[in-house]
Amino acid sequence: MKPHFTTHLRPEDWHAVAEIYREGIAAWHATFQTTVPSWDEWDRGHRSDCRIVARTGEENDVVGWAALTPVSGRCVYAGVAEVSVYVAAAVRGNGVGTKLLRALIAESEAAGLWTLQAGIFPENVASLAVHAGCGFRVVGRREKIGRMNNRWRDVLLLERRSPIVGSE
Repeated sequence: MKPHFTTHLRPEDWHAVAEIYREGIAAWHATFQTTVPSWDEWDRGHRSDCRIVARTGEENDVVGWAALTPVSGRCVYAGVAEVSVYVAAAVRGNGVGTKLLRALIAESEAAGLWTLQAGIFPENVASLAVHAGCGFRVVGRREKIGRMNNRWRDVLLLERRSPIVGSE
């Protein structure tokens, strides 16, 4: 069955979201994060709007999530946010990430955001393709920005400028 989407992640979705996040952490190509935060920590760090989950099956199981983190508390950056998209290993490669990111873009524009950015490990070819397919472009490479497993890692910085918000 194809996933269907809700426009808002609910606190009761956290257990499933945390498990999907844990899978991403274990893959070593999704994040520098090494542990899943608590719901309260995650909730405080992300915008209260622009939180989306993908659901599938008769049980409406959560199979992916996407959310935005503000990039700065400064008012000049109020329309800029960082993207997180995570898809359960069992459904990767089925378009769930693309559907989540497209829905997140629509939500972000409805909320008045003009720029979305993403930091992606160069080895995460699937995520790079999903973002490129949704209008993101590579604007730089942050070399040796952080260490993971005693190895320096690069991160590609991608961004998408809204053609709707802030185009005047």
